Amino acid sequence: MPAALAEIKQQLDEHIGKQVTLTTHESRHRTIKHQAIVRNTFRSVFVLDLEQDGHEFDRASFSYTDLLTENIEISFD
Repeated sequence: MPAALAEIKQQLDEHIGKQVTLTTHESRHRTIKHQAIVRNTFRSVFVLDLEQDGHEFDRASFSYTDLLTENIEISFD
């Protein structure tokens, strides 16, 4: 991911409505991967719909600094 927050937001803006892979770092040795859809971006946060079993979605929001500090990672499919 790019180093500047504005660049991160711009990349996410380009992928609104598209599927991405979200990797969350839960602890030192535990990571969890989710399939998600970029739902919306705001000034300091963005919203993802995380796919659950079946056709259900769980909505989660993250700050752009989560990506910058590598607490989470997003791969564009």
